[in-house]
Amino acid sequence: MEFTHTLALAILQGLTEFLPISSSAHLVLLPKLFGWQDQGVAFDVVLHLGTLSAVIFYFRSELSKMTKDWFKSLVSFKLVGESRLAWAVLFGTVPVGLVGLMVHDVVDNVRSATILAWSTIIFGLLLGYADIEGNRTRDEHSLTWKDVVIIGLAQAVALIPGTSRSGITMTAGLMLGLTREGAARFSFLLSIPVIILAGSLEGFGLLRHPEAVDWSALVLGTLISALVGYLCIHFFLKALQYVGMVPFMIYRLILGGIILWLL
Repeated sequence: MEFTHTLALAILQGLTEFLPISSSAHLVLLPKLFGWQDQGVAFDVVLHLGTLSAVIFYFRSELSKMTKDWFKSLVSFKLVGESRLAWAVLFGTVPVGLVGLMVHDVVDNVRSATILAWSTIIFGLLLGYADIEGNRTRDEHSLTWKDVVIIGLAQAVALIPGTSRSGITMTAGLMLGLTREGAARFSFLLSIPVIILAGSLEGFGLLRHPEAVDWSALVLGTLISALVGYLCIHFFLKALQYVGMVPFMIYRLILGGIILWLL
């Protein structure tokens, strides 16, 4: 891969994995726009490894407490401290894990530009509606098990290309009355097991059908996506209280319109 291709795709992955604007739409659109050769599964896997590193490092303090309290809850058979949030993240991952295993091959075959465009537009409108109409009075620690199921099911919808995993989970959180920051933080925590599952699935596929490896591109892509992902999480959470989700809705409408126009 050329350096500029590696740089552009890694930056895109770092930004779009966490912003509610659909990473799949961007990663599919950019190579098509410039006529680049497909980057391959190996590169996609390491880009996800970079963004996984970013979210783990950013939430390292919370994750440490959640993990310790989760193990305590296993021993005591009751919720302890942050174990409730840890269990919420695990339970919220179950729907997308099950659905993803069942429809993985189907999803790979429906990544058309038309589906990407309309999903980007429709779920962008839902995000804006949820942000405007939501009560925004609760944080992620107040989630009930019913809330977790709803957000988990919403996350499974993100298997539709162009939906945006972060966008649909934030939309569900806002509709359930979470604050913008609460919805975003829970969405980011939910991304950890999802990225691990998706990366593992693609990694196993890569082992069955090995590709030629450009190690310099893989290492560079991992580092850049990790750095950009970390900065994205940091500034996104700070900006949310001022700008809300409407700018991202507008961006998605423009992006979807551009894709349809290019068709």
